[in-house]
Amino acid sequence: QVQLVESGGGLVQPGGALRLSCAASGRIFRFAAMGWYRQAPGKQRELVATITSGGRTNYVDFVKGRFTICRDNAKNTVYLKMNSLQPEDTAVYYCNAKLTMGAYWGQGTQVTVSA
Repeated sequence: QVQLVESGGGLVQPGGALRLSCAASGRIFRFAAMGWYRQAPGKQRELVATITSGGRTNYVDFVKGRFTICRDNAKNTVYLKMNSLQPEDTAVYYCNAKLTMGAYWGQGTQVTVSA
């Protein structure tokens, strides 16, 4: 069993920045492919960014150049640094871990971008 706890969400003005954190339990974190997803009201959950166990990253087009995903295996934590936030980035952001035994989700953290 892997438990994921997100933090760092909040209210920010357009053009602002936030850093989300996802702390994972267990020693197997370093083997997990990690990802950040988001779900806006009335919309389906969508992928934002992923990072493999080896550190290779991938981003969806609408966050390229603005968001950065990284991981600290010593702290069992994956981060999402978000710059130049826009109102359309408003959503609940979820952390995901993929392992051979299954996939796991955190409870989500709300990000609201508004003036």
